[in-house]
Amino acid sequence: MRATVALLVAALVLAGCSGQDGDGDRDGDRGGPDAGSDWSPAPVDRGGLTVLAESDGDGFRLHTSSGTKTFLPGVNLGSTTPLHQPGEVGTIEAETYRRWLEGMAETGIRAVRVYTLHPPAFYTELERWNEEHPQAPIYLVQGAYLPDESYVEAGRTLYDPAVDEAFSAELADLSDAVHGDLSRPERPGRAGGDYDADVSQWVAAWILGVEWEPPAVLRTDRAEADAPYEPGEFFAATDDATATERWIATHLDELAAYEADRGTSAPVALANWPTADPLDHPTEPSPYEDLVGVDAMHVLPTDAWPGGTFASFHAYPYYPDFQRDEPGLDETTWQGEPDRYAGYLASLQEHFAGTMPLLVTEFGVPASLGSAHLAPAGRDQGDHTEQEAMAMNADMLRMMADLGVGGGFVFEWTDEWFKRTWNTVQHQVGERRQLWHDPLTNEQYFGIVATDPEPVADAATEISPEGGPIEYALVWADASWVHLEVTFRDGVPQTLDIGADVLPGPQREDYRVRIDAAAGTARAEVRRALDPIRLDTLTRPYHPEAGEDWHLFRLLTNRSTTGPQGERPAEYLDVGDLVEGTWDPEDPDYDSLATWQVLEDDDRVEVRVPWSMLGFADPSSRTALGEGDPAELVTVDGIDFEVAADGVGEAIDFTWPEWNFTGYVERRKAGADVLAEAFRDLAP
Repeated sequence: MRATVALLVAALVLAGCSGQDGDGDRDGDRGGPDAGSDWSPAPVDRGGLTVLAESDGDGFRLHTSSGTKTFLPGVNLGSTTPLHQPGEVGTIEAETYRRWLEGMAETGIRAVRVYTLHPPAFYTELERWNEEHPQAPIYLVQGAYLPDESYVEAGRTLYDPAVDEAFSAELADLSDAVHGDLSRPERPGRAGGDYDADVSQWVAAWILGVEWEPPAVLRTDRAEADAPYEPGEFFAATDDATATERWIATHLDELAAYEADRGTSAPVALANWPTADPLDHPTEPSPYEDLVGVDAMHVLPTDAWPGGTFASFHAYPYYPDFQRDEPGLDETTWQGEPDRYAGYLASLQEHFAGTMPLLVTEFGVPASLGSAHLAPAGRDQGDHTEQEAMAMNADMLRMMADLGVGGGFVFEWTDEWFKRTWNTVQHQVGERRQLWHDPLTNEQYFGIVATDPEPVADAATEISPEGGPIEYALVWADASWVHLEVTFRDGVPQTLDIGADVLPGPQREDYRVRIDAAAGTARAEVRRALDPIRLDTLTRPYHPEAGEDWHLFRLLTNRSTTGPQGERPAEYLDVGDLVEGTWDPEDPDYDSLATWQVLEDDDRVEVRVPWSMLGFADPSSRTALGEGDPAELVTVDGIDFEVAADGVGEAIDFTWPEWNFTGYVERRKAGADVLAEAFRDLAP
């Protein structure tokens, strides 16, 4: 698979270098924020309302001084930084927003989508940037999240007063905020302060709601089927709308009314994802993934709302499983080959054709060591180098433009440490997940910008044996990796074995890495009783080799399924087959998946092992996974390493202080230039 993906990336890099800007000149300054055509807003008047963008059966149209733009490429921006949970939204400083906006402009990004209200500094810095760069502004797609998501709880619905009223209040605040007319107190989990920056002239669209939870939607549709409903002045549900769709229509109308009172109109859409799309997926093995539909065709603007609406979808190439074998999806081609992801997007377009365009408002693949799902065309949910991930994102963005999609928003601007993934979440201490950066948790590695941890303070141990093959060894750690650097007296040995005793007890090794330098191979293994896959599936045995004393470290990427297409066995990523190479981002041979390397000239071997592959549920509190299911959580003093060169070993006792803070640095990922090229080509 790595060889196939590498060939794909090489082809995409070459393809990405052949584009031209609007003037047919790629030899000039491409990196400056004011490069390209004039993107300053040029709104039109529609029935007395100022309309910057409009969206209808003819497509999405953003009005600028250099003409109408029909494809809007952008990026999603989260509300957190490393070491923080998303509810700590007020911790992002103005300087950080300023740096992010500058980086977006340098990457050729024309629009940023936020999911909820950010602190005042975001809007102040956006206004500052756009006023200083009037011909190259960054447009805003403002999201509205549900402040109260208790509709997912048993017995509750979207119509519950706490849910309904909180969302209504949030929409009023959001409209006031983008117009620079809001003051609200800061509360846990919500941004607050004085909003006096008016960014409304750059609001290209609104997206309201969340990735709707199917059981809660079904419960709402049944319990509130007869709830009274009155069509709004600006948005109205159709006669065949469900209770959920009528509730959404009511709130889209509320937001539109607030904006109309201020004399503006822009496209307003409801958020959605494939799990709640309006299509039937007969090959989907999981009933959850095709349980209900939420259909934007049932929530339509009236003639009083010239901004219109669009179908907003978070659509990824690896999920749900129906993309792998649904008949007809491979009839759509991209770059001369059948492409199931393109086929799914085309099927969504066909559903909405003639009424509204499709905008893919979240998509991407992560540059992570771990993966959580396999996908057609190699676009898996992880196990990609940074170069591979950026090239795939660029390719999908170009695909969307080629299909006639109205816009594509890459997920996301920066890596976020707090994120969780289904096949590692049971291995972690959830309330402290944001304090470290797990290479096996793919959701933490979607960013265009990496957030690389710096070394943990006072977390280093060294030895200098007086004799034997090992001359010097150093162990140190950051918030992602434990690093071992071993220098030898008489050249690099043929084999290097690293045993890690993490848990108290009679076993001398709980985890181990076995390097065969002569063969160029390395394996990370885990003692049977500690294999974390036992926590991710009820199937026993969970792997053909489950009875062996030692297991190659694997991640479960798909549980076994039985569906209309028959049985599909469980699938795994052999993440314990370690990749040789350099992980120095400054090196032209940089490989973000590399975990070991031999430096012959220095008689040294360097290894980095994720904390999670040493069994840590939270290294910041020195908490390790014990045995059992569920796993016991064990606080340990450190790790006792045994490092053996050709069978001759040395002990290294490694410990580190607990931490609630550690440093990190931001870095644009390798290969991001290919993605930037796509942004510039598609929005010159």
